[in-house]
Amino acid sequence: MLEVSGLSVAYGDLRALWDLSFRVGEGELVAIIGPNGAGKTTTVKAILGLLRAEAGRVSFRGRQIERLPPHARVREGLALVPEGRHLFPFMTVSENLALGALTAHDHRAASLQEVYDLFPVLGERRRQLAGTLSGGEQQMVAIGRALMSRPRLLMLDEPSLGLAPIAIDALYQRIADLNTQGLTILLVEQYVFGALSLAHRAYVLEVGRIVREGPGRALLADDHIRRAYLAI
Repeated sequence: MLEVSGLSVAYGDLRALWDLSFRVGEGELVAIIGPNGAGKTTTVKAILGLLRAEAGRVSFRGRQIERLPPHARVREGLALVPEGRHLFPFMTVSENLALGALTAHDHRAASLQEVYDLFPVLGERRRQLAGTLSGGEQQMVAIGRALMSRPRLLMLDEPSLGLAPIAIDALYQRIADLNTQGLTILLVEQYVFGALSLAHRAYVLEVGRIVREGPGRALLADDHIRRAYLAI
């Protein structure tokens, strides 16, 4: 579904990504893990067109999209849940969700019901201001907003950031449910154990380069991963 080839991105004289290449197959849950500053957020922003790449190709569902603006990539079926959620705190839950349907307005009512089915608490709090929700509930709103565009590929950037362990477990179960239902997912995380436990395949990104790749469970047993990320 997604193929990234030779992607390079720089911030002025500072190179963030070096000739990055990876793929995500239809129906897969693929993880990109790595430390803070490795280039994970840069990667998903470049895929969506929020950052301009110096070089490289991005192919989505067989079509090259690197020259398309971000809104056109969303129309093609890409969606991003950004790091830090970026909700509108003084708007209600339902208003925040509605913003995600701007490219799929005809399906707004059906999409909204699907989000409430996935996250029942959001239905209960649809009139509550988003800024008054807990961190876990705000992350549900951010994911729900992305789902409102009816994506073919959902990209999640650090969804566990700042959440309590019990909230992370509940959130990861919903992510697994979405993938089981057929949604293709690219999961970008520092929460290495959770991401690798969930992923069909994973890539390890360090200092802008992929240094490891393989099945998620296999990478959990990799000596480098165990020493560098799991303290084992």
